[in-house]
Amino acid sequence: MTESARLPWRSRPDAVGVLGTARKVADDLKDGLSGVRARRAAHGLRRLFDVAGLGLADLSGSLMWSGRPGADDAVSQILDDVLHQEEPITAGGVTAVPLHVHDELAGALVLVGEVPGAVTRQAADLVVQALERGRLEASADQAAQAELRALRAEMSPHFVYNALTVIASFVRSEPDRARDLMLDFADYTRYSLSRHGEYTVVAEEFRAVETYLALQRAVLGERLKVQVRVAPEVLAVAVPYLVLEPLVENAIRHGIEPRSGTGLVQVHGQAEGNDCVISVEDDGVGMEPERAAAILAGSGDGTGLGLANVDRRLRTVYGAWYGLTVETAVGEGTRVVLRVPRFQPGVLP
Repeated sequence: MTESARLPWRSRPDAVGVLGTARKVADDLKDGLSGVRARRAAHGLRRLFDVAGLGLADLSGSLMWSGRPGADDAVSQILDDVLHQEEPITAGGVTAVPLHVHDELAGALVLVGEVPGAVTRQAADLVVQALERGRLEASADQAAQAELRALRAEMSPHFVYNALTVIASFVRSEPDRARDLMLDFADYTRYSLSRHGEYTVVAEEFRAVETYLALQRAVLGERLKVQVRVAPEVLAVAVPYLVLEPLVENAIRHGIEPRSGTGLVQVHGQAEGNDCVISVEDDGVGMEPERAAAILAGSGDGTGLGLANVDRRLRTVYGAWYGLTVETAVGEGTRVVLRVPRFQPGVLP
């Protein structure tokens, strides 16, 4: 076994303990060298590598110490030199090494005592790997949030166009009705555009659906029948914005409008164990199951893009086990089921 492959610390704990401590250190450094858990990470590193003292410094030179610190003046001077020269320095029983994350200086590691070079290298490598993982996870979270905002924004223009078309049709013939519909539209846009954050609650989604249905009933008249029912226990469940209205819009535009005679759209929400299940069902023209699968996969003919949008957002937030399922057949209508957990860490309105 080569020197670099051996465990360099003096009292070698069992492998399980080493891995467990290393994982905790990595978790504690997710927020960087100046994060709230950086001091705990320093404690874990000192115990793991069995050194007299260990410090973690960010670019400002602020140190998180564990164990015996070195002389203040000596440490400050060495740390300042390391952060400016970006080269390891050892002097007066203190060793400081720069920490580069993705080729960019992030801070320094300070070790107190007679520390072998192999220990210094492995301690620095562990810190750098933890910082790199933290940055990657932060970047992934930011990318996911940006994608959610972009996907949400895709849907607003469709509704705006449809709603304004409906209102315009009544401006001359029924101005009072056009005014009421404009107020409905204002309520909807206030809900979808004025709120901050990415999430709302089921109650607000149903309220937005009722506004949308009021606009659609104005256009279709007696051709459209609606039944809306939601159980009280799911009203407070947090969900991403605008995941329900596109399902209702799809049911009307692609289910009810193409058929002759009166059509029925049913929107139900209920609890099933730890899940919230919302279904949107129409008795319209339906489609081939293969076509529905293609639409959810985002590879359809352009029809039902809102379904793919909603499904993708739900799976991004909750994971592959959640999202939409579609039950349909030609001439048999369509039932879209939305399933999300009733409680999800980090998903708050």
